Amino acid sequence: MKLSFFSKKDSAAPVRSLDDLCEKGLIAASTATLEELARRYPVRVTRTLVELIDKNDPADPIACQFVPSEAEAVEGPGEEADPIGDAAHSPLPGLIHRYPDRVLLTVTNACAAYCRFCFRRTRVGHGEGLSGQALARVLDYIRAHGEVREVILSGGDPLMLSPRRLGALLDEIEAIDHVKVLRIHSRVPVVDPARMTAEMLDALTRAKPLYLLLHANHARELTPEARALCLALVRRGVVLLSQSVLLRGVNDTPESLEALLRALVESRIKPHYLHLLDHAPGTAHFRVSIEEARALLKPLQNTLSGLAQPTLMLDIPGGHGKIPIGPTFIERDGETWQVEGMDRTKRAYKE
Repeated sequence: MKLSFFSKKDSAAPVRSLDDLCEKGLIAASTATLEELARRYPVRVTRTLVELIDKNDPADPIACQFVPSEAEAVEGPGEEADPIGDAAHSPLPGLIHRYPDRVLLTVTNACAAYCRFCFRRTRVGHGEGLSGQALARVLDYIRAHGEVREVILSGGDPLMLSPRRLGALLDEIEAIDHVKVLRIHSRVPVVDPARMTAEMLDALTRAKPLYLLLHANHARELTPEARALCLALVRRGVVLLSQSVLLRGVNDTPESLEALLRALVESRIKPHYLHLLDHAPGTAHFRVSIEEARALLKPLQNTLSGLAQPTLMLDIPGGHGKIPIGPTFIERDGETWQVEGMDRTKRAYKE
């Protein structure tokens, strides 16, 4: 098999330079610091996002996520190029085998839009990703490891592949008998819905369960186009979950976080994980503390149904895996438990 899984097509010309950002009114002017940051961490803002950004709001939550800022030049303590330890669990280029029953395949380094807080920001946007030979070795590895029940396509963004190439890759994986579940992590349906053609929907229509984990961080990202696309995916049998990142200035208020979670459920997306920000270089200005994160989520237990409740997650630096760190409502008190109810009062509960 000799396949190159990368598509150079683009559904609409994105903003890719500081000059373009200036022309669109997304930054006031280019500076030496911004130029260095743009060289280090690629810029790409889709037309969908440009239209969503309120150019009269200097703190617009959509712009915060995609438009470079000089704050990125300040690196905080503990920040590193591989903040979650991918390299420690990578038996082959493009493959991460951190948990026994599942592997993650980084099929491309390209994204429709580059997030300024991305934990793989030192790699995405640089090079084309896996060669055909490298991909063949990865597929052979999966075939040889019968404990692998779930294959996750990530990157970059797997939906940057052409429908033909994505479909061919999914065919190869789906044909492996011990692989029972397919999963794709993507931002494309919200940042560039025009890429989701009928051919792409056909490629995602599978006999085995396919879960699409959509990355959205603000309610405004769930546009009417994105919601219609979610409906189309559901009708094709794709199960929709969300992965969001808790970001200062984007969704770190009770109102903005609740609006995001409600918008996800209304779009047929089950909120799955709300990630604490990984310590990637130059992202300290986005960081929300564990204490703040728990305080944000706790009252939502009473105001949102279980359908809208995500799990707050910390990816332990160094490759030690994800753990839930959400607020607790019960604690041991001698021979009983103290439980906190909807009225915020604590009561004794004995088993």
